[in-house]
Amino acid sequence: MKIAFIGLGIMGSRMAANLTKSDAEVVVWNRTLSAATPLKSRGATVAASLAEAVGEADLVFSMLSTPEVVAECFFGADGALSKMHSGSLWVDCTTVNPGFSRKAAAEAKAFGVQFFDAPVAGSKPQAEGAQLAFFVGATEEAIVPMRPYLDTMGAKVIPFGEVGKGASFKMLVNIMLAQSMIIFSEAVLLGERLGLAREFLLDVLPGLVVSAPFTKFKAEMIRQENYEVQFPLEWMLKDLHLASVTAYGAKQPVFMANLAKEMFAAADKEGLGRLDFSAIHQYLARREG
Repeated sequence: MKIAFIGLGIMGSRMAANLTKSDAEVVVWNRTLSAATPLKSRGATVAASLAEAVGEADLVFSMLSTPEVVAECFFGADGALSKMHSGSLWVDCTTVNPGFSRKAAAEAKAFGVQFFDAPVAGSKPQAEGAQLAFFVGATEEAIVPMRPYLDTMGAKVIPFGEVGKGASFKMLVNIMLAQSMIIFSEAVLLGERLGLAREFLLDVLPGLVVSAPFTKFKAEMIRQENYEVQFPLEWMLKDLHLASVTAYGAKQPVFMANLAKEMFAAADKEGLGRLDFSAIHQYLARREG
């Protein structure tokens, strides 16, 4: 099996590194070529071009930033799809809207390529430790050819039966993630204003049954005021925007998700976009001050 991995950012570089532990021949490509260099020592072949990366691949994984970047890399007469051989598989792990995944499937079909959406739950530590959960827009049977490689990169694979449903579920996960981070931050800041010790709040609140489990990790970032990026705030804003657009098309109001989107947009405007999304706490603390 020859696998191409396209996109070597925070998540993709770690996913590709885990793929090199499999029995597949792994080829990697990134628009900034220097990002691919560390994978050489792990046995991956670094392609000089996107066409070179996908040309002989049986399976192509992509982990890019936005739907627009995916389209730029894969669609059109000179895109990656036009260079892939008929019968190959394209698995897109980028967080996109379900409508885009369905469009990608149609584009792929025109070139004889089978497409699957497979966004992930998890951030940098889970990608590094092969603990990601994959939400795959395919049946259990259709997943079989790619399953060993998903298992190499993650701890859980959930089939959703049809294209676009994996992307749909990821949207739900991320709107809950964004809102939970805001709720936790507001609770901590209010507690401080009411005279409760910051350390006490950061120690106790994350362990309560009402708190989302991930807040245990984010509490430590808040405690140290160190928002080293695990999942960029700017990409959380992008995901909230896609959810809002999708909800509008489905005629389903998402009041709190839209409010969260505006809060993340304001934080991004203040220069926090390249920090971890938990830096929304820093933004709210500034407002309070």
